[in-house]
Amino acid sequence: QVQLVESGGGLVQAGGSLRLSCAATSVRFFSINPMGWYRQAPGKQRELVTTITTGGVTNYADSVKGRFTISKDNFNNTVYLQMNSLKPEDTAVYYCYARQRVSDYWGQGIQVSVSS
Repeated sequence: QVQLVESGGGLVQAGGSLRLSCAATSVRFFSINPMGWYRQAPGKQRELVTTITTGGVTNYADSVKGRFTISKDNFNNTVYLQMNSLKPEDTAVYYCYARQRVSDYWGQGIQVSVSS
């Protein structure tokens, strides 16, 4: 069973930055592939933001390319999402995601709010 603990959300002005963290516990980190972030804005479906594989291959939604960066710390079993040049349309609940074999796991969600 994979447990994902998120941190780092909050309120920021447009153009600002935030960094989200997601720590995976109760699991061997290298058994997770991929790991990443999704988000869900009010009234919208949950959408992919970014993923990273065990080999470090990344994938980004077009809307965040060039502004967001995903990285991972294998020693601390943690994935980070650095979000720069934030826009009001980035406002959403962000969910950490992990796949282990054929099972999907989600964090509890963390609010990111960007004011104009």
